[in-house]
Amino acid sequence: MSGTVRQQKFSRLVQKELSDIFLRDKRGILENAFVTITDVRISPDLSVARVYISMMLVADRPGMLDKINVRKKEIRKALGDKIRNQARIIPELIFYIDEVEENAVRMDKLIEGLSIPPEKNKK
Repeated sequence: MSGTVRQQKFSRLVQKELSDIFLRDKRGILENAFVTITDVRISPDLSVARVYISMMLVADRPGMLDKINVRKKEIRKALGDKIRNQARIIPELIFYIDEVEENAVRMDKLIEGLSIPPEKNKK
């Protein structure tokens, strides 16, 4: 996490509140999909939030991302309702699929597939 202390605090606030919005999901945005907010990066002027989401057990990740993007205004409105007393500007939300988990699984498979010969004892 980079940025100023102010950006980091605001980022944690946005992440916490968006997680709560997705957890409760009263609007039916996620359709029972398990979505986690893994990271939020805030621009220096706090007007743009890049939200990285991880989707477990979702077959069509780009399709789910499209559904979230279609309802972006509703999500931003719900975020504004939650943080209006703590923030002057409600940031514009840009959602990205977080591919860290998929990359970690792929790297684990590559490492398991390596054939490393045992080390020879040197005297």
